[in-house]
Amino acid sequence: MRRKSNMWIRSGVAVFVVFFVWLQLNFLSYSGSADTADLNESATIFSMVPSVLHKFLTPRPRNVSNINGSATNATYRTSLNITEIKKFIAQCNLQQTIYNEDLFGPLQNDSVIIIVQVHDRITYLRHLIVSLAQAQDISQALLIFSHDIFDEEINSLVQSIDFCKVMQVFYPFSIQTHPNEFPGEDPNDCSRNLKRDEALVQKCNNAPYPDLYGHYREAKFTQTKHHWWWKANRVFNQLEVTRNHTGLVVFLEEDHFVAQDFIHVLKLMDNTCKTSCPQCNILSLGTYLKTFSYYADSKKVEITPWISSKHNMGMAFNRTTWNLIRNCSEFFCKYDDYNWDWSLQHVSQYCLKQRLHAMVIRGPRVFHIGECGVHHKKNNCESTGVISKVQKVLKSAKNHLFPSYLTLTYVTPLKKTKIRKGNGGWGDRRDHMLCIGMTAR
Repeated sequence: MRRKSNMWIRSGVAVFVVFFVWLQLNFLSYSGSADTADLNESATIFSMVPSVLHKFLTPRPRNVSNINGSATNATYRTSLNITEIKKFIAQCNLQQTIYNEDLFGPLQNDSVIIIVQVHDRITYLRHLIVSLAQAQDISQALLIFSHDIFDEEINSLVQSIDFCKVMQVFYPFSIQTHPNEFPGEDPNDCSRNLKRDEALVQKCNNAPYPDLYGHYREAKFTQTKHHWWWKANRVFNQLEVTRNHTGLVVFLEEDHFVAQDFIHVLKLMDNTCKTSCPQCNILSLGTYLKTFSYYADSKKVEITPWISSKHNMGMAFNRTTWNLIRNCSEFFCKYDDYNWDWSLQHVSQYCLKQRLHAMVIRGPRVFHIGECGVHHKKNNCESTGVISKVQKVLKSAKNHLFPSYLTLTYVTPLKKTKIRKGNGGWGDRRDHMLCIGMTAR
């Protein structure tokens, strides 16, 4: 009986070992296939980029160190400590250096300005830069990068751009430079899910000010809205080079990708607005349509009330529109929503005499290529699958780019835009005051 029992145990162990080995082999096979797929994907992307631009896609060796005193233990590509970073940022923002101005001449008052909000996703930023390099008339534009992280590799990449005028500005109230104090995470701040009554007993910093859902602020979410508002104020009201600028400012993000004719189409849209749509004050070069045809839609634009969730990608507007928005700073800064675009929607609905109206290109000239962001995380945030798809879309649309004219369609919303309840995350009075303070600086 004992022998039989031992035999069953041995058989069970043997089956387990075989199964374990099989699992390992399948896992290695899967990993190898994934690695091969990534390599093939990268090779395809490189093959569709002119060789002269490969330099923007090639990473340099990293010099990585932890920022001293970081509450989040985040790792940045820099050898400087917080004090040194703050000093660098202050100096850079004061100097307002314009790279390549000697090659491309001074900014004209009606030239296009492109402002890119940059965090830390350098892989996507590389591809955005490659797409900008291939855009017609980019040499006449001013390309401004607005950073909320000091990163030596990103700085080196930006300063290597040689196809247009370039400027860097640095958001000075970042989590990186304020890791243990507001607007970063102060150790005495209330935790997100703490009940208000408990917070008042504990006397944590922001106890009286949870958001409309009863939650307390999270710095990683509030930073994006602060940064957006700061950079808009910076570009329109604080830079010497833009003091007399009357042209368009295009708002991009690090994980966007532009078509070769995006500036050409932008100018066509601007001219069409002046003659056929005086109420249009925002031009939208991106779209979230899942299906579109460049054959049918390349030269079509729609006139519609601006809706934050539909028309926030590749937006462009001028100083006249900005002044209307800026005069509503309290509506933007005190609205309990950590999203800059929902806050702008609130401004449009409740502060402006006439709501914002957008002219939207049906065949998009700005694309979203990011796989991960503040709200979305995936297993592989460095994936370039979307980039490859966008490249192929633009290649197939080549004969339908650079239209000579645009056709207008007026879109009536199917239903009235609902009065929106904010997404919260912005109940803290300190955030309100910082935001409003940036308007007056």
